Amino acid sequence: MSDIAQAFITKARALLITDYLPKIERCLEELSDEDVWWRANPQSNSIGNLLLHLQGNVRQWITSGLGDAPDNRVRQQEFAGHMNQPGVAELRETLVAVVREADGVLASLDSSVMLERRLIQGHDVTILEAVFHVVEHFSMHTGQIILLTKICTGGDLAFYDFSTGRPVPRWREAKDVEQ
Repeated sequence: MSDIAQAFITKARALLITDYLPKIERCLEELSDEDVWWRANPQSNSIGNLLLHLQGNVRQWITSGLGDAPDNRVRQQEFAGHMNQPGVAELRETLVAVVREADGVLASLDSSVMLERRLIQGHDVTILEAVFHVVEHFSMHTGQIILLTKICTGGDLAFYDFSTGRPVPRWREAKDVEQ
């Protein structure tokens, strides 16, 4: 079981650090402060709201739920129409910091604790379930951010290099996960 648990944690870390986060960073490179807060309609979220939501979720479920950080999340504020909206640079910087903190917590997990239970956001879950939830949740919102970026910019984000005859990911070029 410990080999499987360790492989799961390693893959979860890699997805967050070398796949999803760099894709979001590539999106943010293409967006203005105004773009990041654009909403298709009042019922939709902006990219800024999604970034705040990802930060809150990762902090609550990983750095607080599995680590020792306090849980100060106010989920409703993540979706508010922010009067003092953070700009692209601040949103990116904060998300990167939160994901790195979470990566540190995940790196320190002992594979033998994966079935221990935690109460997170009112849910009684195993550590394995908490990690799976965050990775799945981050993936879903990464896709939404990519779509909204394409809508805002009308352009291709060039995630892949097709020059070799097969798609080679470009978002991993300078990213690495500590093993």
